[in-house]
Amino acid sequence: MVSLEGLEFFAYHGYYDEEQKVGNKYSVDVTVRADLKAAAVEDELSQTVNYEALYKIVRENMQVRARLLEHIGYEIIQSIFQEFLQVQWVEVSISKFNPPIGGVCKEARVTLTEERPIPQRTPDDRDAKT
Repeated sequence: MVSLEGLEFFAYHGYYDEEQKVGNKYSVDVTVRADLKAAAVEDELSQTVNYEALYKIVRENMQVRARLLEHIGYEIIQSIFQEFLQVQWVEVSISKFNPPIGGVCKEARVTLTEERPIPQRTPDDRDAKT
C-alpha cells in the first residue's frame, strides 16, 4: 500500500453558495493498494505508485469546485484508477475544517473506498478464446 496523510488545501467547496465564495481549509488522506513487489525487488520508481503523482491528482481534483465532499472523493478515486493501472483499491478521506453546522465542530469527514471493477467478459471475448 501507498498512503499520503494530512494533505492540506484551501478550496472552495460546499453545499452553500457562501462556502463556495469564502472557501475553507481541507485535509485529505489517500491510500492505494497495488502489487509493489516489482518496485521492492527492482528499486525502480516506474514499478510503484509514485506518491508525487498521487499528490498531483489530489491537488488537481481539490481545485475543482464541488458541492459535496463525496463528489470530490469519487473524482479522486476515478482519477487514480485512470492514472495507475496497477492500483486495485483506493480509500480517500476528506475533512472540512470548521464546517457550518451551527455548533462547534473541528472537522467533518467523508471517507470513500472503492475496488477497481473487474472487467466483464463479453460473449465475443469468450468465443475468441475457445
